[in-house]
Amino acid sequence: MMLTMKIPRLSYRENFLRAVTFNFPEYIPCRIAISWPVWNIYRDKLKKLVQEYPLLFPGLQPGTITYDEKPSIIRCTEIKTDPFGCTWRFSIKGLQGIVVRHPLDDWSKLKDYQLPDPEEGLPVEGSANLIPWERVYESMDKARERGDLVVAGMPHGFFFQRLYYLRGFVNLMIDFIKKPPQLYELIDMLTEYNLELVKRLLKFNKVDVVSFGDDLGCQNGMPISPKIFKEFIFPTYKRIFSFVRSKGVHVRLHSDGCVVEVLDQLVRTGLTILNIQDLVNGLDNIARECKGKVCVDLDIDRQRIIPYGTAKEVKEHIRRSTNVLASRKGGLMFIVGIYPPTPIENIKALCEAFEEVMWFNKS
Repeated sequence: MMLTMKIPRLSYRENFLRAVTFNFPEYIPCRIAISWPVWNIYRDKLKKLVQEYPLLFPGLQPGTITYDEKPSIIRCTEIKTDPFGCTWRFSIKGLQGIVVRHPLDDWSKLKDYQLPDPEEGLPVEGSANLIPWERVYESMDKARERGDLVVAGMPHGFFFQRLYYLRGFVNLMIDFIKKPPQLYELIDMLTEYNLELVKRLLKFNKVDVVSFGDDLGCQNGMPISPKIFKEFIFPTYKRIFSFVRSKGVHVRLHSDGCVVEVLDQLVRTGLTILNIQDLVNGLDNIARECKGKVCVDLDIDRQRIIPYGTAKEVKEHIRRSTNVLASRKGGLMFIVGIYPPTPIENIKALCEAFEEVMWFNKS
């Protein structure tokens, strides 16, 4: 089968790292991440797209995806308790749930509370089980053997979100105002815990990127002020990210929501790749605060254009994003999460748009 995409000269790993370090990548790295419900609906149609545009789906093996009996969204009611003692409820198969019970909803519980033992494995947000370190290292070892980018993934919601998973969102917002001593104790505990996880990830001495996730923003702004962020969140980010960078490893941070208020602080944490959403933050704001300073891993709109727009709107948005943020030196990549009810035509348009823009960066 003839591939639609051009064949690159550089490996995906080398090109990715060139984009991160502003070292003239061959093309803009573009990745499409399709959620399981979308796979379950479109199946062979998606498999064909992956075969036509393999560079947009790095590491994906469509044959490994299993489907439900019905090609539709699968509603469910599933309850899990994670290793932190947080109780999760899941309503749609293949999508993340929400925390409905918080183990530290009362500060009196802190004196007997213990975080998971870092030696026992790596947590995954919403999972009841830790991943044994042997499996974590085996996965990274296989990636290195294939010549792939080696990404050590920290759990999504590793710090700010974990604080309110433990305390409850309203409780945490009140804590930030009242500043009880227990809040500082919990922050110290969680910072040290995350640092221990990072140290174990970096025992695999061929890691290219440590990837962190923490959704800091809401639709139109943040639930906390820049001042609160600076006091309670920034120091932990700075400490952990600086440690990773001291080992010569790149730091990627993902955050959903509008985080314009703290973009300047995020840049100063020491991260090298910042994955933030496009429209809620504004392309011009992102360019002003980030372009040329850190590599922007632009999270393409999943609220309106991709699921509900036309194929023409999808292509126009990708072109505009490229025109505003791209540089021949690098510093830009794209990632798109595909969720219901995105039509297959828009996924196809996205592939075509990336094929159009990724090979010529704006000078």
